Amino acid sequence: MRRYVIIGAGAVGASLAAQFELSGISYALVGRGSQITHIRKEGLSFQRPSGTRQISLNAFDLDNPPELTADDILLLTVKSQDAAGALSFWSWRAIDGEENGVAANLPIVTFQNGLATEVAALRTFANVYGASILTPARFTEIGKVTVGGDPQLGVVTVGRFPSGHDSTSEQIAADLNRAGYLAESSADIRRWKSAKLLHNVKNALELFDGAADLKASIGEALVAEAQNVFQAAGYRLAAPSERTIDISNWKIAPNSGIQPGQQSTWQSFTRGASSEVDYLNGEIVLLGRLNGVPTPYNNAVQVLTGKLEHSGGFSGALSIKALQAFAETSAPTYQPARATAV
Repeated sequence: MRRYVIIGAGAVGASLAAQFELSGISYALVGRGSQITHIRKEGLSFQRPSGTRQISLNAFDLDNPPELTADDILLLTVKSQDAAGALSFWSWRAIDGEENGVAANLPIVTFQNGLATEVAALRTFANVYGASILTPARFTEIGKVTVGGDPQLGVVTVGRFPSGHDSTSEQIAADLNRAGYLAESSADIRRWKSAKLLHNVKNALELFDGAADLKASIGEALVAEAQNVFQAAGYRLAAPSERTIDISNWKIAPNSGIQPGQQSTWQSFTRGASSEVDYLNGEIVLLGRLNGVPTPYNNAVQVLTGKLEHSGGFSGALSIKALQAFAETSAPTYQPARATAV
């Protein structure tokens, strides 16, 4: 019997588990720390536009994860910065009843923002499926997740990595549709992940305070830098018109508990969790350095938020003017290194 093993009990993972529970889809939710401890004892407080309900979930602590079977599909829903550790933990876990069976033989679906996790997963997992998810979800309180997408929770595109689609990606999309998402499969998931990153480079601006017009201008600069490096690196981004599903009626419901300016990066800093900026703006900086394209604003965002995380957390908004000044005076220009014979 097909079962989804959801690795990570944050906003995306816990809401997937809740919807699978409500839809009768077999799953196991695996997490760590106070969040999973609370869910195991008290259940999940799950807020949707229609109301809030307490849901008991089939949850496991990472210290005592469920036995894996050959029919399992792994859904990796931890943040990008935690993906490497999760992949290391799960890759070589045994599959029950198979002498040489390991988790790396199972399909794994990577839900992370950015472009790094799929490549990392492919080092050990033979069957990697990337997922690009748009969902207005909030996790800032232990034991509670809010999702304001209406009528569906979110929009998911899934496809085999690095390219192609098969019966597994079609089945995953079908199960996500059954669970209350708008889901489709794609033969070129990298184009959808790249298009999502173009939006995510502005996430960290929610940590900065200042004039709205200046923030908007810097947001445009972040996106323009990302477009430049994607072009230089040969990326061709997916366009909304390429969707095979109609999302025109999907929206963020008013008064749903989702507030503008509180996306995943802001939520992580608010909880005192680790930062994903190195895999969002940092991905643009990396591509810029590899291709000789300057990325001063993305570099400034990465440096200032990195210093914020290292200094112990988020106690108040940063200055948008300071970000502008740093970008205009401090960011270096990189040229690709020449290959040398060894």
